[in-house]
Amino acid sequence: MPKDLTRRELMSRSLAAGGLFAAGSLMPVSSTLAQQTPERLPGQTEHKVPASLEGDRVVQPRRDVPVLHKTSVLVVGGGPAGTSAAFSAKRMGVDVTLVERYGYLGGLATGGLVLGIFPLYDRSNKQVIYGIGEEFMKKLDVMKYGIIDRNKAPTYPTIDAEAFKFVLADMVLDSGITTYLDCWGVDAIVDSKGAVRGAVFESKSGRQAILADIVIDCSGDGDIYAAAGAAFEKVTTNIGLISRIGNIDEVDMAPGRGSEDPGKAMVGKPSDGGRPSKGRVNDFNGHAGNSTPAPHVNWLNMRGPVGDALNVADLTELELKHRRGTWSNVEKLREKPGNEQVYLAETAPQLGVRLSRLLDGCKKLTNQEIRNGAKFKDVIGYSGAYANAPEFQIPYGTLVPAKVENVLAAGRCISAEFEVADITRLIPVCWVTGQAAGLAAALCIQDTCKPRNVNVAKLQSLLHQQGAYLG
Repeated sequence: MPKDLTRRELMSRSLAAGGLFAAGSLMPVSSTLAQQTPERLPGQTEHKVPASLEGDRVVQPRRDVPVLHKTSVLVVGGGPAGTSAAFSAKRMGVDVTLVERYGYLGGLATGGLVLGIFPLYDRSNKQVIYGIGEEFMKKLDVMKYGIIDRNKAPTYPTIDAEAFKFVLADMVLDSGITTYLDCWGVDAIVDSKGAVRGAVFESKSGRQAILADIVIDCSGDGDIYAAAGAAFEKVTTNIGLISRIGNIDEVDMAPGRGSEDPGKAMVGKPSDGGRPSKGRVNDFNGHAGNSTPAPHVNWLNMRGPVGDALNVADLTELELKHRRGTWSNVEKLREKPGNEQVYLAETAPQLGVRLSRLLDGCKKLTNQEIRNGAKFKDVIGYSGAYANAPEFQIPYGTLVPAKVENVLAAGRCISAEFEVADITRLIPVCWVTGQAAGLAAALCIQDTCKPRNVNVAKLQSLLHQQGAYLG
């Protein structure tokens, strides 16, 4: 009968026989470790050029940036404006690339949990925003728990963020659009004449470039046109954080279903005129919010305090304090009889940034113009009525920088006075400007022209064909 082996003797004999065996396996440990060690092959070494410290200065040496892709139309930002721009351009048969900083599409309409689709209607409750935005909503119509309160003006529709993420992913996969997620646009590529020729991105693949004939800046913050040297106005305003609450059956921010201020919930009630208003990190005081397509789940909008959306310190402070304040609100909500089982289902993964940069465009849309009902020969769409502002036309010139070539803007960073931009930043209006920018970019490719020289009559005809409302 063989004697029992000590652990040391077992290890000695195993190593002598060729190595230990991995637990639950007939493979020697030495072989397992070898397989876990990556093999470095010729040409696979990543060439980094690190920044260097020279005294008190950090210096980044000049380096080549590898070209990830070449395209005709590059859309930077996959939010409401960016997705609309990409789809409208692609349907014109041009090569389109869409790049988004987050791991999903939809921007504030999905990741920001801005679930109320407003303003859609004019003062007589007629819908004035159609086109690709209407197509999105029709896709949600046929999905269980995808959207509620459709065609019930003046109550606005409310969407489900996850359903809309699915719709956009599904559409992009079937569209032929080249798409990169988790990829942040950090710089513009400009030629010797000052014209934009693409953008530089940062991702887990490092710093890479995408070359393009036309770039559409849908970053929300105007990051690309600012990097290219286009003039802009920097503004600061309220920054909030939206959440969803579960096990809730009451609604206390209706009937407007889209108000950004619990004290101004009624549609048409006079607002502060669009100027930044005093807000606090937690100004809910136990509010329950508005209903969503998901049963017993509400979404709770937040105005928040004024902050600088281009200042990382401001953004960090608001991210942290808003999450603490949101939890405090849920605790207050649980104190109400019947709400003991309420829980915080989700806080938005991205802050509710409203405005930061506003383009200096060929045309700046003014507050006086929208209140006077101004009409524009280059109209590309409408905004619905919002708060105490009537519906109004949006001219193409608001999408075109005054000087820099080969770039268009769409979404919240177009050329408008602050009071107007506080409306054009909203989800369905971003669909409008995005669709127009996408078609204009496609026309630039097809007609070999600059954005400022686009045939506006042709652009308007194409918008009509894609279902847009121009009045």
